[in-house]
Amino acid sequence: MNATDRTPADLLRSALAADPGRPLVTFYDDATGERVELSVATFANWVAKTANLLQGDLGAEPGDRLALLLPAHWQSAVWLLACASVGVVAEVGGDPAGADLVVSGPDGLEEAAACSGERVALALRPLGGRFPQPPAGFADYAVEVPGQGDRFAPFVPVDADGPGLVVGGEELSYAELVRRAAEDAVKFGGPGARVLSGLGYDTWEGLSAGLFAALATGGSVVLCRHLDRLSPEALAQRIESERVTHTAR
Repeated sequence: MNATDRTPADLLRSALAADPGRPLVTFYDDATGERVELSVATFANWVAKTANLLQGDLGAEPGDRLALLLPAHWQSAVWLLACASVGVVAEVGGDPAGADLVVSGPDGLEEAAACSGERVALALRPLGGRFPQPPAGFADYAVEVPGQGDRFAPFVPVDADGPGLVVGGEELSYAELVRRAAEDAVKFGGPGARVLSGLGYDTWEGLSAGLFAALATGGSVVLCRHLDRLSPEALAQRIESERVTHTAR
């Protein structure tokens, strides 16, 4: 993190400049056996493509509200940074009926259909796979994102002091988010920490432990979905093999 970083997109740019090859997000789904590791560069590429989809094809503008109906997942992390890159307010678990856009996993499609704006569906299948049959009324993220550009530039600068994220009923500006993430990093092990998180993304603590604190301080995360299905012995082995320095569960 640089002293001038005031938005999550700033944090990602600084991480990319410092060490693009280092791991940033390692994702496990203990219901499917999936493991995905994203370096800073790979993660940034997904963010750029998603931001281009959001700004270009979906017509999102700064200040628009996006209901994010996704679990803690590497693709959810991508969407959070893409929203921040465009200036779209990500409302985690927000009401689709009051949102300008909605992004949903397979379990939230019925609720997400209440959104009158653009709707995007994620299958959340291993390797970012698409739906066998695209949900009616939704764009399939896995179909739409691969052809997007690898570089992103917002049409207008993102206001760091404007609304950026809503989680657990609390609204944060991008600047507040960055400040809190940097402060939280101390309890998650400080600069360079590798945090294993089994927390959901529906609370600030889960978002911070599972993404933002690491991004703010040159760390990395081992993000685990369905961690309750892992035995204590298997968890201990993962902590050792992934060189985890702190856990948040």
